[in-house]
Amino acid sequence: MIKRKQLSKLSCLFLMLIFLSGCWDQLAIDERAYAVAIGLDKGEEENQIKITFLITNPELSRSEGGQGSNEPPREIITFQTNDLISAKDMANTVIAKQVTYTQLGYLLVSEELAKDKNFVRLMYDVAKEPEIKRGVRLIVTKEEASQFLEKTQPKLETRVHKFFELILEYGIRTGYIPDTDINKYFRITEAKGSIFLGIYATTEKDTSDNRKGEDNFIAGEFNAEGQTNNSEFAGSAVFKEGRMLGTLTSEETRLTILLNDTLNSGHMLTTFPDPFDREHQVVTRLVKKRNNEVKINLNGDNPTIDITIPLYVEVLSNHSMINYAVDSKKRKILKNDIEERITTKFDNLIKKTQKEFKGEPFGWSLDVRKQFPTIPAYEKYNWGEKYPDLQVNVSVNINFGQFGKQSEVPALEGSGD
Repeated sequence: MIKRKQLSKLSCLFLMLIFLSGCWDQLAIDERAYAVAIGLDKGEEENQIKITFLITNPELSRSEGGQGSNEPPREIITFQTNDLISAKDMANTVIAKQVTYTQLGYLLVSEELAKDKNFVRLMYDVAKEPEIKRGVRLIVTKEEASQFLEKTQPKLETRVHKFFELILEYGIRTGYIPDTDINKYFRITEAKGSIFLGIYATTEKDTSDNRKGEDNFIAGEFNAEGQTNNSEFAGSAVFKEGRMLGTLTSEETRLTILLNDTLNSGHMLTTFPDPFDREHQVVTRLVKKRNNEVKINLNGDNPTIDITIPLYVEVLSNHSMINYAVDSKKRKILKNDIEERITTKFDNLIKKTQKEFKGEPFGWSLDVRKQFPTIPAYEKYNWGEKYPDLQVNVSVNINFGQFGKQSEVPALEGSGD
């Protein structure tokens, strides 16, 4: 009986030791240095990189709760290294807390490094690091990523990681930047013939005025004045086989999102010239409520893709003061004019991807695969080589919604000043 009691006590003690062993390497929140963003640039020597850690201060959130803290909201450190993984230990040479990637949300890469032939090798360090999640946003900066992080000084948001979260959220919602992450980068890189779109950003201002339309600009070309943050997020960085080839403007990014059913499309506000008064614009909201209709014919020597894009259009305002809500004939002319303009823009974008990038960012490879009974049969077809010579026929089908909060417009004829 006594031996049984002793055995029970020893068993309980043994179980307690098992549970307690899980806490042997536990660290408190204020003992960790959370890298919320990492910048990568080309190193001074070959096969080296310059890495920048943007480390947020968890004490800041506590101070907002009323406990108070005089510590700075962030810390930035830049140094030379061989890889992304061992850089954590090297950073502890000057950082007292243990560096961790568990809260990493943004990977910033300079355009120079993204165009390097060995960039894809560096990216696979990201895939091997267990602390880095696949939902990390990939951002390409025109200048060095270290300079971009240092110059990004939000005016209304002390927590810089919250600034990144909000500005990317609304940029994706408007369609000015693609909804993308490193998981899509790896998936599309391994799919031959497809193009990956990363987010394009810069703090450098381009004053040459190269814009060819209201929405047709890229990061750096939106010259805002006043006291605000100087970093811009607009347009896309184009990758093929893991390496950056060029860029798409914000308008081209919007068109790509509308053509690609795998990308989230929000509500896009844009303008079109009024067909009855070219001096004035029609302000519209474009919404794609259902997927595109894609028909593929790969038989014969001239394969084709026929795609129909359904768009729901709300006319929010028109300065010509034409009452499109009640005049069905003029409404039909407006419909045809907008459809023709959007179709032309789609055609120009598709030709650009065929001639300049030799690949498609529209997700059509997923539809093409369905035309083959097996994956080896699809790979033998070699979609990547066929796409540049493919005949693509695009049609746009518009359905009008509301014509502004007040559809009726005032009669200006005979009215005074």
